[in-house]
Amino acid sequence: MKQAYVLPNIITAFGLFCGLFVIFKVNMLWPGSSAYELLLSSAVLLLLAALADVLDGAIARAIRGESEFGLMFDSLADTVSFGVAPSVLLLKSLFLEQGTTLAFFAYIAAMLYSICGILRLVRYNVKAGQVKGDELAKAAYNKNFTGLPIPAAASCAVSLNLFLNSPLMLSWYPMDLFLKTIILGSSTIVIGFLMISKCKFLSVKALRFKIDSFYLVFLTVIVAIFMLYGIIHHFALVFVVVAWGYLIMGCILTLIRLIAGKKSKTLEGFDPHVDEQE
Repeated sequence: MKQAYVLPNIITAFGLFCGLFVIFKVNMLWPGSSAYELLLSSAVLLLLAALADVLDGAIARAIRGESEFGLMFDSLADTVSFGVAPSVLLLKSLFLEQGTTLAFFAYIAAMLYSICGILRLVRYNVKAGQVKGDELAKAAYNKNFTGLPIPAAASCAVSLNLFLNSPLMLSWYPMDLFLKTIILGSSTIVIGFLMISKCKFLSVKALRFKIDSFYLVFLTVIVAIFMLYGIIHHFALVFVVVAWGYLIMGCILTLIRLIAGKKSKTLEGFDPHVDEQE
């Protein structure tokens, strides 16, 4: 392995460590433990894994250290951190009695989510190989995501679970186990479907702001202040709003594109019939 490849792979390994730590930690807990504390610490670790997932690719491109090994390693790390860990968290946080219909529903939801996540990563690797070396195809490939990205899917699954178990939600409307399982299980199935769907989701790399840089910096600072305040005092609420806001925005843009038809050029990149990116 070339020396230039070491740093991106170390960052990938850190993300994998975060995912594995979440899985191992939750399997050492006994029923009756605090689900919220478990989910809070796990959410922080998975956010660190998501940050590592962004950094390893960015650094690899910056130092021209991209490799087949790095691509495979990154996909396998994502499988563990974002494909398996959220499913394990779902099952362990509910503490369902084995052999019941409710437990069976939760098992099915968790398995469907993990399977869809793996299928999405496989599709990503196949598409990445097809556009390799073709700059025009690569530019179209990086424009938007086809299917919900697996880190975003994990954020949606974990954030909803965390929010439903948060003290804030319990003070608003304390749910019984049946309703919580139905909501979490159904949402997990929907998230899994969106990962393998042809719906388009916005890529951060494709963002272009046509406003003065001063106003952009000012707006960024204001948003950062509110986000920081929310994270410190209402982490569960901010996390679920941001994660599900991204999911809902992608679905709405795709729906608008379908209604407007191909005559509209404004949301051309969100046409679900055009497979531009994995």
